[in-house]
Amino acid sequence: MSFGIPNFIGDLVREYSPLPELALIVNVLLAVIAVLAVGIGSAPILIYMERKVCAHVQCRLGPMRLGWHGILQTIADVTKLLFKEVYSPKGVDSMIYYMAPMISLTAPFFTLALIPFGEQWQVINLSFAVPAIIAINGLGLFAILLGGWASNNKYSLLSALRSGAQMISYEVSFALVLLFVVMISGSASLNEIVVAQHGTILDWWIFKLPVLGFVGFLMFMCVSTAELNRAPFDIAEAEQELTAGFHTEYTGTAFAMFYLTEYINIIGASALGAIFFLGGWQAPLIGIESVDKILLAVPDLVWMFAKIYFLIWLYMMFRWTWLRPRIDQLMSFEWKFLLPLNLVLLGLGAVFTAMGWVL
Repeated sequence: MSFGIPNFIGDLVREYSPLPELALIVNVLLAVIAVLAVGIGSAPILIYMERKVCAHVQCRLGPMRLGWHGILQTIADVTKLLFKEVYSPKGVDSMIYYMAPMISLTAPFFTLALIPFGEQWQVINLSFAVPAIIAINGLGLFAILLGGWASNNKYSLLSALRSGAQMISYEVSFALVLLFVVMISGSASLNEIVVAQHGTILDWWIFKLPVLGFVGFLMFMCVSTAELNRAPFDIAEAEQELTAGFHTEYTGTAFAMFYLTEYINIIGASALGAIFFLGGWQAPLIGIESVDKILLAVPDLVWMFAKIYFLIWLYMMFRWTWLRPRIDQLMSFEWKFLLPLNLVLLGLGAVFTAMGWVL
């Protein structure tokens, strides 16, 4: 396990500082700042992007009044949430009520800490990163269940329970898709999964296994959308029948934490999609030397975020294109279609790996 982002800053401090412990402290602080910057700094951009994508899909303008094309609208919304009163209804379990949004917001930062955004841009490099990410996802479910139960509201409780049923169900397929890539890559380390796709764009898993890789990518996008509780799988909210879902009784900064969690989670899910299927931080080389030199001149951090934002755009298009299914249809889709298909995909991946047809 290695720690630090980026390593050369720690080396610089270690060389000129009389205290060797100072380098570790600086690296830790830089790591914390970097993770917070990626998560919290990207959220306003994604909220504005979501509104504009929604508007254009539905032939509307979206935010237009505050700033150029409404670019300051998100800042106004955040300011409003920060200054609103945090009110809790009578009869709530205060400790759990306020703990739930904090747990919800903490979990996605753990995932971001494991993501390699570049060859030298990663906080923690774990050899068992994939199982760790699967375990971390359970914290989000835990926060939703606690928030719905502690709110002393039947609508919130019902929403939390069916959200729990949804996330537990789709967690199975989510884990199987990740394990499929782990098997064909030969490692559970995110860095080694990226390295396994080294070469041209045809060496990315989505293209290297033309059928299995593309099906795996579609499965990942589908199950991760359900894991993110985003439409059309946003049964956790379902405003039409459950007012605002599990966070109905939350206001101000407490509600903002739940809201912010969704957008930090989408960054983490998109980063995982880029790592598992699109070559991670590696440039999209095409095998032509002159063109590849130009592509390699672009920093790996830029390529990683370009892929992340491409996948975020796909999530948003998916959200504003498809209709929400009923809860029974959603659960049947997982247990009767996605799970059997995932098991077949995993079995075929095992055959391909055993026969040496992968690498």
